[in-house]
Amino acid sequence: MLDNTLIAAFLGLLEGLTEFIPVSSTGHLLLAGHFLGFESDSRTFEVVIQLGAILALTSVFAAKVTQLFIAARHSDAARRSIVSVALAFLPAVFIGLLAHGFIKNVLFETPMLIAVMLILGGVILLVVDRISPKPQHFDALALPFGKSLAIGFCQCLAMVPGVSRSGATIVGALMMGVEKRAAAEFSFLLSLPTMVAAVGYDLFKTRHELDFSAVWDIAVGFAVAFVAALLVVKWVLSYISRHGYAVFGWWRIIVGSAAMVALLAGY
Repeated sequence: MLDNTLIAAFLGLLEGLTEFIPVSSTGHLLLAGHFLGFESDSRTFEVVIQLGAILALTSVFAAKVTQLFIAARHSDAARRSIVSVALAFLPAVFIGLLAHGFIKNVLFETPMLIAVMLILGGVILLVVDRISPKPQHFDALALPFGKSLAIGFCQCLAMVPGVSRSGATIVGALMMGVEKRAAAEFSFLLSLPTMVAAVGYDLFKTRHELDFSAVWDIAVGFAVAFVAALLVVKWVLSYISRHGYAVFGWWRIIVGSAAMVALLAGY
């Protein structure tokens, strides 16, 4: 039980630390599970601990989102903000529904693909952090509808594990002239409906196969993911404002390269 609890805590920590930074939490979780020999039935553990990260993000942005919906009754700007996030959310709904089986049964079971995507995404993040155009948009809640929708299509790239949902949306936003902090904030706001929908759909699709027998391990992973994600969300915006995204790009390259070497060595 101790070994399983430690693994559950480690995976929860990994989920919380990586969910909202552009390094691919799914890629990290799947690779860690592969090398630790851990895989829950129907991936119940991996799905449920994401709820901890969602809860953390919700608690941080609850006041802003609540104020936005209250203001929408009399403010055109607030209504535009809601529509902007909704537009960015739509592509993931359609593509996710169409490709769900292929993503879960094929892409999620290919560790080498994840390692390659981590490295490639890291290189792209380093390049974009240096060459992105001069910012034109500084308010995450005031992006033009066309750019919001385009960022939503960028988000769909993250259905390939190892790409990173936040990484895809942030890179897309930066290349469209969105300022670094605003790009991260829009990515966070977009992740609320996206993650809730994705986790809810996963749970619904596998509802007859879900295994909650390891309730203690799931609870530990959920709690650790919540605390870690809470700390990361509060820290990462200020860090990005000062330092950009280069450190995340290098982290991806290091982790992806290490995983690739281990996989080629037969682990």
